[in-house]
Amino acid sequence: MSTQVTSAAAEFARRQQSPVQRVQHQLHGKPWLSPLFLLLVAFVAFFIATPTFLTANSMGILLQQTAVVAALAVGQTLVILTAGIDLSVGAVMVLSMMVMATLTKDGGMPGLLGLLIGLVLAIVAGFLNGLLVTRINLPPFIVTLGTLSIFTAIALLYSGGESIQAEHLPGLLNALGNDFGIGNFRLTWGIVLVVVMYAVMAFVLSQTAWGRYVYAVGDDAESARLSGVPSKRILLAVYTVAGLIYGLAAWILIGRAGAATPNAAPTANLDSITAVVIGGTSLFGGRGRLIGTLIGALIVQTFDFGLSQMGVNQQWRVLATGLLVILAVAVDQWIRKVKS
Repeated sequence: MSTQVTSAAAEFARRQQSPVQRVQHQLHGKPWLSPLFLLLVAFVAFFIATPTFLTANSMGILLQQTAVVAALAVGQTLVILTAGIDLSVGAVMVLSMMVMATLTKDGGMPGLLGLLIGLVLAIVAGFLNGLLVTRINLPPFIVTLGTLSIFTAIALLYSGGESIQAEHLPGLLNALGNDFGIGNFRLTWGIVLVVVMYAVMAFVLSQTAWGRYVYAVGDDAESARLSGVPSKRILLAVYTVAGLIYGLAAWILIGRAGAATPNAAPTANLDSITAVVIGGTSLFGGRGRLIGTLIGALIVQTFDFGLSQMGVNQQWRVLATGLLVILAVAVDQWIRKVKS
C-alpha cells in the first residue's frame, strides 16, 4: 500500500511540474542530452555555412583532431567526478611523450620498452598528484597547478627543448598515426584506442563497485567514508588511473603530430576541462557520464574546425570556446537546483 501511495504522489508531483521543470529533471538524470543537442545544432549550422563540412574527408580530419583531447578528457572526467580538477594533464602527457621519444630515438631503446617506461612515468605522475591530495590534504587545484609547472620544466630540461621527428622514432610509437579506410572515411588507430578507452572506463564506472565509489566520493566524500567507502584510496586510485590515461594520450599524440615536441598541445589543459564541463559532468562532483565527455570533446573540436573552415580568426574561435564553458557551467548550476 505504501508503495502505491508513494508512486501516486510521485506521479502527481510530475503532473504539477511545468514544461521547463520537466526538462530540468530530464537533464538532471541525463546531463549528456543538452550537449548532444548542441552538437547536432552545430553540425547543422556549419553544414549550412560551409557544405564541405559534412564530407567524409572533413569528418575524418575532425575525428583525428578530437582524439588527443578526448583521450585526456577521460582522465579529467575521473578527477572531476570526485569534485577535483587536474591542471597538469597536458604537462604529464608531454613529459611522458618526450621520455618515450628520447629513449627510443634512432634505435637507442626498443620501442616497446620506451613506451612502457613512458606509461609508467605517467602513472607515477598521477600517483604523485593523488598522494599530495590524499595524504597531505592539499586542494587538487593547488596540487596540479604546482605539478603543471614541475612536469613542464622536467620535460623541457630532459629533452633540451628539442623536437624529435617521426623518422627518428620506432614504428611502434608512430603506429597510432597510421590510418585505414572505412568507405570514404580515413581513420587512425589512435581513434580506435580512444574508443576502447571510453568503452572500458564507461563499463568500469557504471558496472563496478569501484565506479560507484568514485561517484559516492564526488557526491559527498565524508558521507561516503562514514558508509565504509575507502575515500582516500579511491581518490588515490583515480589520480593514478588518470595518469595512465595521460600516458596513452601521449602515445596517441606522437602518432597524430608525427613528432614529439615539448611545446605540443599548449591548450590541452583547458580543452580537456572544457570537454568535460560541456559534456555535462558537474564541477561539484558526483554527476556525469563519459558519453557526455565524448560529446563535449567533439563539440570543442567541431566549433574550432567549423569556424576554421569558415575562415574565422583564431581569436574568435577561442572566444567561442570560452562562451561555451560559461554556458555549460550555467546550465550545470541550473540543473543542480532541480527539486525532487
